[in-house]
Amino acid sequence: MDKTRIFALIGVFLVQVIYGFTFTFANNVIDEGFIRPFGFIFLRVLGAAILFWILSIFTPKQKVDPKDYITFFLASIFGIALNMLTFFKGLEFTTPIHASVIMTVVPIVVLVLSAFFLKERITGLKIIGILLGFSGAIVLSVYGKSSHVADNIPFGNLLVFINAVSYSIYLIIIKKLTNKYHPFTFIKWLFLFGFIIVLPFGYGEFSQIVWSSFTPYILFSVIFVVVGATFFTYLLNPIALRHLKASTVSTFLYIQPVIASIFALLMGSDTMNMIKIIAASLIFTGVYLVTKRPKLSS
Repeated sequence: MDKTRIFALIGVFLVQVIYGFTFTFANNVIDEGFIRPFGFIFLRVLGAAILFWILSIFTPKQKVDPKDYITFFLASIFGIALNMLTFFKGLEFTTPIHASVIMTVVPIVVLVLSAFFLKERITGLKIIGILLGFSGAIVLSVYGKSSHVADNIPFGNLLVFINAVSYSIYLIIIKKLTNKYHPFTFIKWLFLFGFIIVLPFGYGEFSQIVWSSFTPYILFSVIFVVVGATFFTYLLNPIALRHLKASTVSTFLYIQPVIASIFALLMGSDTMNMIKIIAASLIFTGVYLVTKRPKLSS
């Protein structure tokens, strides 16, 4: 396995670790009423957009084909606006564990979409890996516990499912973009378009934020979501997609329920048992099989 591929895999793994923490941090901010869901998205996209445009000042410039701005706009709809709005609104009604498990449908959707639109070959190892990872996620969801009491879990889960499908479409779209442009070239445009789309949805709730009420933990959680779970993850994913298949990148989402459980253990809100060990083993085995490159693959 070449070094470039190893670094890409490490990058994707870090993305899922960050997302695993984000479920809890974002849920705490929203559930405790410091920021409403759409207001949080407004802040998240605005903050990341500013960071990406500042970064673009110091990165090499690449000419963009005018017709590709339409693709940028579509990617911003599925990967930023619809993706984030449904996810944070879903967290208002469901729990972090449920949300992280529902996200495991992404690899299956991406695998199917990749076969149709990117002509990626579905190997036997990938199918087995998908099934093992999905089985582990199901085991974790059935036996996993959460202290959060949601008002409408089915509705929240539906919103998170829409978010998962939207994210899957986003991965397919930017895979094509990364084959043509460096991420530094288009990611700033994705967030600019994304901010314009979320503006009418989130400005009202954003203007209601009482900044003086923030505790140090809430402030850290907000910064983590904006800088870590948005700026860094949206930068790392396109870079990884330059060297990995979309189906490989998406399969790493199976790690999220494991990270969520580990984080709960560290926070003292959960305990380890054999079921969770088995589930984690299935998930990591599935990820390994899907990321294992066939010997004859170029």
